[in-house]
Parts: sequence; structure tokens; C-alpha cells
Amino acid sequence: MRAMRWGFAVGVLATVVAGGASPAAAQATRTWVSGVGDDANPCSRTAPCKTWAGAISKTAAGGEINAIDPGGFGAVTITKSIVIDGSPFLAGVFVAGTNGINVNAASTDRVVLRGLDINGVGLGLNGIRFTGGGSLHVENCTIANFTTLGIDVTTNGNVFVKDTILRGNAGGGIQIAPTTGTSRATIDGTRIEENAFGVHVKGNALAIVRNSDASGNAGAGFWAETSPAELSVDGSMAANNQTGIRASDSALVRVTDVTVSGNTTDGLLADTGGQIVPFVDNLIAGNPTPAGSPVCEIDAGTTSVPCPDVSQQPVCQAPIVKGMIGPCKHCRTRAGVATCNSCAVRME
Repeated sequence: MRAMRWGFAVGVLATVVAGGASPAAAQATRTWVSGVGDDANPCSRTAPCKTWAGAISKTAAGGEINAIDPGGFGAVTITKSIVIDGSPFLAGVFVAGTNGINVNAASTDRVVLRGLDINGVGLGLNGIRFTGGGSLHVENCTIANFTTLGIDVTTNGNVFVKDTILRGNAGGGIQIAPTTGTSRATIDGTRIEENAFGVHVKGNALAIVRNSDASGNAGAGFWAETSPAELSVDGSMAANNQTGIRASDSALVRVTDVTVSGNTTDGLLADTGGQIVPFVDNLIAGNPTPAGSPVCEIDAGTTSVPCPDVSQQPVCQAPIVKGMIGPCKHCRTRAGVATCNSCAVRME
């Protein structure tokens, strides 16, 4: 009798443990997708799933989904911390009439998207839409051919875009425009080409762009709009856009070691109270305004630009820009800061 009771207790305990463990057992910390997989599979290395959406439900929070081989793995909505990594293969997300990847996670969640080819084929809405989460990391991706935006950020999370290409997105490349709170973005080593605009920050958005290229866009390459938006552009290029760099509606843009050239309407455009503050080592030439005239490299400080003595060569002229530029403190030549009389910024 005692043996029977012991056997029954063990059986009940085993049933309880098995029942309690089954949901966790259904989620692995690492799962896999394959072009020849099946979403009915457990998404293991030997029995991969077919889509990102099929794999994410079987992947634990904080886990990782990897591609075994090249393929198109479909749209996905992300609501938890996750890494989706398609490298080193061509791991595609091809969509029409919808967003490629939706991220709507908790404020403590981190989402990493790496090595993905996200293509709207001229019919998709947004490549990546970030509406909730602690942080979004987009690394070594290509986002192209969407009818709206390549990356659309409407939340107050942190955004990091690194070594990524955004191309041919009809509504724009990257837009950071949070509806609540403040969003902070770092964009590094990224190319934004042939979109409606390159990078646009609006409202409660603070962004820095480094070592990046906004070229051939229909509007502005780099654009800050609506105070208190701030955009710092460092070591980058804005070329062959309609406008190279724009600050509007009392927003602020800081520019350091940037080339602004070949833009069809304006090199620098500060309108409706916007401010552009150039620091040092900028090349701003070959644009209709300032029409190729030499432009001072100026630091923040006051609202006027001291001009070097005309006997000094090369002569650094005052900036010519449409709208307000500054505040600024002193004019530099390649030889250093000259002692000179003050002159106002020329306006066109």
C-alpha cells in the first residue's frame, strides 16, 4: 500500500512539473529559420521554422533567431526583447501593403535587427516601425522601396542605426518624431540615398549622425524640425539633395567636419526660426546658396563673425546662407584664428 501511495505521489508530481514546464519548454533561447523550413517545426537547428513570425513565438524573451540559409522570411511584429540576425546570409523581409517589421515592446525591452534585407517592393508601408520599447538597434541592414518611411520612430525609446543602407523610400529615410517623451538616436556609418529626405528629427528628438552620407534625396539630406529638436552632424556628407542641411521651426542643427555640396536649391537652409551652427572643418560649396562662395568655419558664441585681415591669406569670408545662421564666435582660416574686425553674417 505504501509503495502504491509513493508511486501515485511521484506520478502526480511528475504531471505537475511537466504541466508547469510545458510553456517554458516551448520557448528556446535560440531558434532558427530556413528557406525550406516549416513553422510547424520547433525551430531548432535541425528542424527550423519558415518565417520570423513563426520562430518568434517559440523564442524566449531575450533570445535570438538566426537564419540558416538565404530566404524571404516575412513580416514580423516584435513585443519583447529579441535579436533577429540574418547574417551572413541574404535574409529577406519582402512585404506589400503592410510594415516590414513592427516593434511595440515594453519600455525595458531591447530589440536588435541585424543583417536583414527589408524590401517593400514599392508597395510596403514602412520598413521598420518603432512604436514602443526601450531601445532599437538596426545593424548592417538594407531598407528599400517602401511607400512611407524606411525607419519610422514614434516612441521615446533609444535608437541606434549602424552600417545600414536606406534607399528609394518614397516617404523618407529615417524619421525620429516621438509622440510622447524624448527619443534619442545615434546614426553611424549609414547611407541614406534617393528617398524623399534623408534623416528627419522632429519635436522631442535628439540625434547625432556620424560618418554617414545623405545623397540624392528629393528633399533635405539632414533636417531638424520643430523645437526642441536637435540634430548634430559630424564627419558626414549631404550631397546632391534638394537641400543639404535644413533647420526649421526653431529647431537646431550643429555641423562639424561635414561636406555640403551639389545640392540643387540650398546648401544650408535655416527657416522659420531654425538655427544652423557650423563648427570647424566644414566644406560648404557648389550649392546655389552660398553659390560656391568661401564659407567661414565658425564656432558657437555670438551672433556675428569676426573677419580676418585682408592681408592674410587665405581670406575667410563671412558665411552666405538663406535664413539665420549662428550663433557664432570667430572665423577661422586654415592657419588658425585671426585677429580681425567684426562683420555681420551676410544674408541672401
